This record gives sequence, structure tokens and C-alpha cells, in this order.
Amino acid sequence: MLDMQSQWSSIREVAKHGPLQSLTERELNLSEQPLTIYPYALQRRVRAWVRFGPESIRVDARLVRSTPLAAGIEFRCDQVTLRCWVWGNAVTVDDN
Repeated sequence: MLDMQSQWSSIREVAKHGPLQSLTERELNLSEQPLTIYPYALQRRVRAWVRFGPESIRVDARLVRSTPLAAGIEFRCDQVTLRCWVWGNAVTVDDN
């Protein structure tokens, strides 16, 4: 629980620099790229780089959807669930 509290504190600090960034519709190109949506039982725990304004932070997240190039992730800060799309190479599977 202490690690989670520490991460939430770090996210709150970075979030002061701007809103959570996400890939654009143009970057995702969902009209031409296949989209996979993972049921809860198949969602993987990952570590992902996200941006709030110009500042980046690595967070513990869940992979909830993907395309061949991008990952749709969810992560929490306090009692809020945050969602965004990031490039696939910004994500690593958390084996713990």
C-alpha cells in the first residue's frame, strides 16, 4: 500500500503540469488498425510511461486494449481511474 501511496503522490505532483496526454485519433488510425479489447480476466499488469502536459512519469497500469502499435491503459490515482492511449513501446509487462 505504501508503494501505491507514493505513486499517487508522484502522479499528483506531475499532474500539476498539465492534463493527461493520449494519442490522437489520427495516430491510432482505428479505421484501419485492428483493435483488441481485453476482458478483465485477460488484462495484464504493465508499467507504462504517460505524460501530464510536458512531464512524464512511469505508472503501474492495466492493459485494457491494444492495436498493433498502441496500448490503451488504465491506472489509478487516489479514487480516480485514468485512461489513455500510449505507444506500445512505452509499455512493459509487469511480471510481478
